[in-house]
Amino acid sequence: MANSFDVVILGGGPAGYVAAIRAAQLGMTVVVVERDKLGGVCVNIGCIPTKALLHSAYIARLLGESKEFGVEATNIKTDYGVAMKRSRKVSDQNSKGVEFLMKKHKITVIKGTGVVQPGKKVKVGSDVHEAKKAVVIATGSRVKGIPQIGLEINKTTVISSDEALLLERVPDTLAIIGAGAVGMEFADIFQAFGVKVTLIEALPRILPIEDAEASDVLAKSYRKRGIDVIAGAKVTKATVAKDKVTLEIETGGGGEKKQVTAGAVLMAAGRAVNTENIGLKECGIQLTDRGFIKVDKNLQTTAPGYYAIGDVAGPPMLAHKGFREGAVVAEIIAGQKPYPIKYDNVPSVTYCHPEVASIGLTEDQCKEKKLDYVAGKFPFSANGRARGTGETEGFVKILRDKKYGEILGAHIVGAHASEMIHELAVARENEYTVEEVDLAIHAHPTMSEAIGEAALDSLGRVLHI
Repeated sequence: MANSFDVVILGGGPAGYVAAIRAAQLGMTVVVVERDKLGGVCVNIGCIPTKALLHSAYIARLLGESKEFGVEATNIKTDYGVAMKRSRKVSDQNSKGVEFLMKKHKITVIKGTGVVQPGKKVKVGSDVHEAKKAVVIATGSRVKGIPQIGLEINKTTVISSDEALLLERVPDTLAIIGAGAVGMEFADIFQAFGVKVTLIEALPRILPIEDAEASDVLAKSYRKRGIDVIAGAKVTKATVAKDKVTLEIETGGGGEKKQVTAGAVLMAAGRAVNTENIGLKECGIQLTDRGFIKVDKNLQTTAPGYYAIGDVAGPPMLAHKGFREGAVVAEIIAGQKPYPIKYDNVPSVTYCHPEVASIGLTEDQCKEKKLDYVAGKFPFSANGRARGTGETEGFVKILRDKKYGEILGAHIVGAHASEMIHELAVARENEYTVEEVDLAIHAHPTMSEAIGEAALDSLGRVLHI
């Protein structure tokens, strides 16, 4: 006899556990099937421990610059192992927090690997759990290597972010393949802990999905700190030895060849979704050409009664996108009509130093769409608070529609960009114009004043430059 619940959720990561909580709030009985710790990649081997390590890196960097602020710190020593252990404690606290939320909302949690079956069922071991209303697939994603060129992850000299978060000691030299958010953040962390870092990106520039100007500023900042940034580079071959890895690289349009040798290679060139061996085909659940689960506007798969959320449902592969999908799908299952998700208004953040945050279109995308737009920009070098804290790198840029003042996109490079972007997320969600952003009085002195100034600059009346 099957165990019966209103909703069965496969995966207890950000998308899955939020779906469970919202479904329970709406009066449904819920079971979450999770093979590892609750919280998924984000809480355990992703967002949370990485941010803890980035803060350790920030402290190391701040102490190195403290003399000019009148505080002399001598004999500064860094210990990655200590920082790593602290980050694990932070992750464990968060995972236990999710466990508490499951108990608070009377959500059943089953440890094990689930396989979906026809008839809105999920099998875990020899037990079968039946959903009266819906099955929600939230199995997430995992790191991947490039075995075709010899870079299969071996967890010693060729590592992923998973292993990087558990190192007791750092290598003397490290090559990072992939300069998206993950690669940029680990380059920042390891450089602060004394590692000689080489950052390799196949596309023409680092942070390729961000605004080109933001990428340029960050590349200059990294090179200034001694990080070797190689963009437009293809790794053609890797030779993996016991204590080092040698990479053959082609750079530039002419196919110039270069060799990079490092004590270890960190693979940060994308993730693979977890859709294998979970019974999708047997249930009639189809995949897209890119390997994601095919869903409609209500996040329902090609099999009625089966939904997919989070990374497996398609990009952007971000925890906060998964959070919102989890809440929305629970409301749909409950028979409500939730506010539609605006996928073009999901903020993107890279938590390196300086931080990069964006929302909406880039300048290149505005040009591709042939939009009549105006860019307004304000540098932090002209911001009083930034000067006071010595965090003058970067800028705020707002792209507005020339005729109506609509905010087409916004880009921030600088300290606290991850916090500041939300003013513009709210503005875009509520269709505020740049004039309305300016009408909001920004406290002085704050970094956020740069947002108001960028809005003014787009109107041709910036005040402080």
